[in-house]
Amino acid sequence: MKKILLCLALVCAAGQGFGQEGEKPDALAAYRRGRDAEGRRPAEAERYYADSVRICNDEIAQNRATRDTYTVLCWTLQRQKKYRDVLSWGERGRGLYPDDLRIVEIMGEAYFYLDNYAASLRSMQRYINGLPRGDRAANAFFFSGEIYRLQKKFRKADIAYSAAVNLERSNALWWYRLGLAREGAGENADAAAAFKQAIQLNPNYPEAKDGLARVQAKGT
Repeated sequence: MKKILLCLALVCAAGQGFGQEGEKPDALAAYRRGRDAEGRRPAEAERYYADSVRICNDEIAQNRATRDTYTVLCWTLQRQKKYRDVLSWGERGRGLYPDDLRIVEIMGEAYFYLDNYAASLRSMQRYINGLPRGDRAANAFFFSGEIYRLQKKFRKADIAYSAAVNLERSNALWWYRLGLAREGAGENADAAAAFKQAIQLNPNYPEAKDGLARVQAKGT
């Protein structure tokens, strides 16, 4: 009887691991696992990203691709910093699903990292106009702010960064960049408030502390 119970237990355990027979591959799940592992376990993250890309490519090859297939593929390639591949697959995805603004936004990020700020800003503005409170709106506002700040259009950068942190208040980097934009515009008191928020979120943020010291020295 004990041997029978042991065998049953082993059979059940075998069916509970990864690669269970009949389990549908999930590109989005692999992408999320990779994103969660980034920074702490980069090799593991890359394995998950490779799985996500493979699953998406299989779906495309087998004519089972959906709009989510192209979106997740572009998200994954973006995390791998394969920006030109993001644009290539994004164009294919947009050809099939021109109304999918998720693809538009992630292509905007790829354009940004390829230093094509005009195309990036067009993509971000299109997403914001279509989905001002969508899941990627905070990112779209942030990248718009980055472009305006790099172009020294500090007041426009302030507006864009402010919209980003209003949607996602826990990102210390975004508050820091908002502080830089306000500092560039000569709004020292408002810059100090943004730097302080960045420090509150991340007490070990030397750049934010330096920024706060600068604007306080200028007088707020």
